[in-house]
Amino acid sequence: MAKHFVITLDGPAGAGKSTVAKCLARRLDASYLDTGAMYRALTLKALRLKINLEDEKALTELAKKTVIDFKEIPDKSLHVTLDGEDVEKAIRSAEVTNNTFYAARAAGVREIMVGWQRAIAKRRSVITDGRDQGTVVFPQADYKFYLDADFDERVRRRLKDLGDAGKNVDVDQLKKDMYDRDQKDFARKVGPLKKADDAIVIDSTGLKLEETVEKVMKYIKVKS
Repeated sequence: MAKHFVITLDGPAGAGKSTVAKCLARRLDASYLDTGAMYRALTLKALRLKINLEDEKALTELAKKTVIDFKEIPDKSLHVTLDGEDVEKAIRSAEVTNNTFYAARAAGVREIMVGWQRAIAKRRSVITDGRDQGTVVFPQADYKFYLDADFDERVRRRLKDLGDAGKNVDVDQLKKDMYDRDQKDFARKVGPLKKADDAIVIDSTGLKLEETVEKVMKYIKVKS
């Protein structure tokens, strides 16, 4: 692999993309680029300003006047910053999660975000995860993976993550939210969730984190 590289992981919510990507970043001495955090950050700002989330033009204009970037922390993660404010925790609220699809489906917003993501990748080697990283943002990535798991497994993982964060969750509501999110991700006109033709599919159903990471690493050739 070249000294400067891009590895993409796409897939549905709860497939373990971000956790695997963070592990890969540490293993490969790269930075983890959480592209979803960028859309979450813009959504957070829109909610704070009480902007109509269904107004794509308003969201695009907001993005033009917003500075979303990342600061690297010791574990190689990149914490998202919104106009200079570290909002890594604030963007994980249920309200932001359930409304981020508005920003993600806005063509004008995505164009701006893609530009930012590509600019970041020019400055450093990145492991990036999302919905369209291998198909739209980085079609020439060194390695592309599509990480998946069956629906019940994804629900269990998300339930555990939320439980670990001290949040009480209604299981039936969580299932509905995740199902609805899947449908929105697959059906949206701009940047839909889609497997790149040359992506390597990794099914993590029943696998522990370490096992999934090792499965991915088998495909990555690293020069010593």
